[in-house]
Amino acid sequence: MPSECQFYAVDGAPPQPRRVADVRRPRPPSLAGVTPPPPPATPYGDRYGADVLSGDWKTPRNGRSTEVAAEPGLVVEDVETGWVGAVVRVEKAGGIHVVHLEDRRGRTKGFSLGPGFLLDGKPVVLTPPVAAARERLAAARRTESRTASGSVAVSGQRARVASGSRIFVEGRHDAELVEKVWGDDLRVEGVVVEMLDGVDDLGAAIRDFGPGPGRRMGVLVDHLVPGSKETRLVQQALALPQAREHVHVVGHPYVDVWQSVRPERLGWTQWPVVPRTIEWKHGICEELGWPHATQADVARAWKRILGTVRTYADLEPALLGRVEELIDFVTAP
Repeated sequence: MPSECQFYAVDGAPPQPRRVADVRRPRPPSLAGVTPPPPPATPYGDRYGADVLSGDWKTPRNGRSTEVAAEPGLVVEDVETGWVGAVVRVEKAGGIHVVHLEDRRGRTKGFSLGPGFLLDGKPVVLTPPVAAARERLAAARRTESRTASGSVAVSGQRARVASGSRIFVEGRHDAELVEKVWGDDLRVEGVVVEMLDGVDDLGAAIRDFGPGPGRRMGVLVDHLVPGSKETRLVQQALALPQAREHVHVVGHPYVDVWQSVRPERLGWTQWPVVPRTIEWKHGICEELGWPHATQADVARAWKRILGTVRTYADLEPALLGRVEELIDFVTAP
């Protein structure tokens, strides 16, 4: 009985067993002359590759911020709020530069100038506009080259020895105002400013000074208008023989020299009218909301008004022309 592993052909003859040598296997292709492919480029392909810290690994994803001048029309985005707008102006408030951005609906919003903005998707640091900075520098240079009166500044020159001629003003406030605006000019010319304490005794002041050749006397009078008491006193003083050639008196139309400061410097469009029943300086202090009960209060009020005067441009022309006229008179050869 045949075993279970034997097979028979159809005709009953037993099949011949196959030998291993009779099995033909396919030959592998020849690799001669073939360059093997490079290893895959993976981060782990080279254990000792480039230093991962050799580049600028701290660079933010959107790049580093660059400085850009906040010129009008520049469109930027505030990172924190997402506000997008064009620069309309840059101003300084409370010691901080503020840039105002106007969006497409015409709404304006202020932001602190500096970092925190995007320009075309890139971070920027907004700086004060270049044109404005140049103008401020030019203005500063112009200021340095001019005195408060607008004259060309003379640097490095010592004050001249006082000349014989003098300028006289009615009171301390007049003298302080003249010093603030024309002080540099007067020191160069060697002209001294003295106080009269009013013009009630102008004739005596002229006699005491003794004007003459090389000793001219210029006088600035408050409220010198037709029909005033001051006008009458000046006419009497100028009738003296000593005053005919070497004394020159000019005046301004204001009640007090305070009024020669432009009212805009105090936030007014014009100086208020004070009733005759109220002392003029007290009435002005009251309008400003400043104390005026004592003479010290009035003195402090004047200091505040004088502090608003920067150059001759802060004074009324009616005073400017008169002071310049006196300086020309006492410095004439």
